[in-house]
Amino acid sequence: MHKSGFKDKTIQPLGDITDKDILYEDNHLIAINKRAGEIVQVDDTGDESLDEKVKKYIAKKYNKPNGAFLGVVHRLDRPVSGVILFAKTSKALERINQMFKSREMNKTYWAVVRNKPAQIQGKLVHWLIKNPQKNITKAHDKEVVGSQRAELDYKVIGELNGYYLIEVDPLTGRPHQIRV
Repeated sequence: MHKSGFKDKTIQPLGDITDKDILYEDNHLIAINKRAGEIVQVDDTGDESLDEKVKKYIAKKYNKPNGAFLGVVHRLDRPVSGVILFAKTSKALERINQMFKSREMNKTYWAVVRNKPAQIQGKLVHWLIKNPQKNITKAHDKEVVGSQRAELDYKVIGELNGYYLIEVDPLTGRPHQIRV
C-alpha cells in the first residue's frame, strides 16, 4: 500500500506572475510554468492560487479592470512543478476539454525518482481510495470497496547519479495517480 500527502510548510507562496513565467501565450491560451508548492485553484489553505495570479497578470497586461475570463484546463498537485495550460476564452476552454475527452490530446508527465523500477517500461494498475479528511490517497494492488481503477504506462528515459527520469502516460485521470 502506498500513500501520498503534502504537508511541506517550508515552501513559501510565490509572488505575482511575470513574463518569465509565461511559456506560451496567444489570444486563446496561456501556458504557465507552475512551480512546486503553488496551488492551481483555490483550496482551504487560503494561499493565493495560480489561476488568481494569472487573472491579475492578464487584467494588468491588457488593461481589463473588470477582470478577465480564465478557464483552468487541467491541474497539477501542489508539490508538482510543470506546465499549466489556461484558456483565455470560454470557447477555447470548451474546445480543449473536448479534445481531452475525445483523446485527441493527452497528458504526458516526466518524473524523477530515486529507485529504479523493476522494468524499464510497463503498465501500472492500482485501485485508489482518497481520505478527504486527511487529504491522503492510498493505492491498493487489488480492488477494494470504494476504490477507483487507475492505469498508467511508463518508461525510463534517463538516469543520472542514481536518479531516474521516467515518462508517464496516464490512461485514467485519477487524482494523485502518478505520485501515489
